[in-house]
Amino acid sequence: MASLQLSLPSTYRFRHRPVRCADERQTLFNRIAPVYDNLNDLLSLGQHRVWKRMAVSWSGAKMGDQVLDLCCGSGDLSFLLSEKVGSNGKVTGLDFSQEQLSVASLRQNMSLKTCYKNIDWVEGDALDLPFPDGYFDAITMGYGLRNVVDKYRAMQEMFRVLKPGSRISVLDFNKSTQPFTASTQEWMIDNVVVPVATSYGLAKEYEYLKSSIREFLTGKELEKVALQVGFSSARHYEISGGIMGNLVAKR
Repeated sequence: MASLQLSLPSTYRFRHRPVRCADERQTLFNRIAPVYDNLNDLLSLGQHRVWKRMAVSWSGAKMGDQVLDLCCGSGDLSFLLSEKVGSNGKVTGLDFSQEQLSVASLRQNMSLKTCYKNIDWVEGDALDLPFPDGYFDAITMGYGLRNVVDKYRAMQEMFRVLKPGSRISVLDFNKSTQPFTASTQEWMIDNVVVPVATSYGLAKEYEYLKSSIREFLTGKELEKVALQVGFSSARHYEISGGIMGNLVAKR
């Protein structure tokens, strides 16, 4: 059984971030953890599974690789990566939400797939990763970059712990520059996402979505940040009609 590492040395935990803002987001994700997977299926009509497979494919992870799933949540991308790297590879799923990691660990322990034993869960900070330089062969990040308090710093940390020639794959809501797509996103949040979340008693937790997308970076801006921190190439792909986006950057 893979280990659930929920305690890190204090020198590794939660530095470089405004405490109040980060702690509020940590509390939010702890609260939604028990129903997070069901809501994702319901709100995306199952399409989030397709988007996550695309993200893992773009990461370039292969058999025997050592890979990181950053802001792993309940582990969807981690499990897909596990199948890619196989029993000779290693997956580390890192998140700042202990409740999300507990759900991920439970899912791992309940699965019959032996390859899932190659996953370790670590509670940690995306802005201060507890790993040495050039450690991973690939990094994924699903719906996490939008929620970190310092996106530039998070990108710097991904660059630091990635091996030269390797790639990151960052999946998130797309901040579209097209008025129709942006208005469609807002309509869906107001008329689909929040009402459904309300039925689970999580209206406040999901109302933040609209503002977090508004404050996010466009695809071109994400590419620019990736190049600024040192990646040799960066390309942002719009998917699902521009509602979602995926940044792929090579070190």
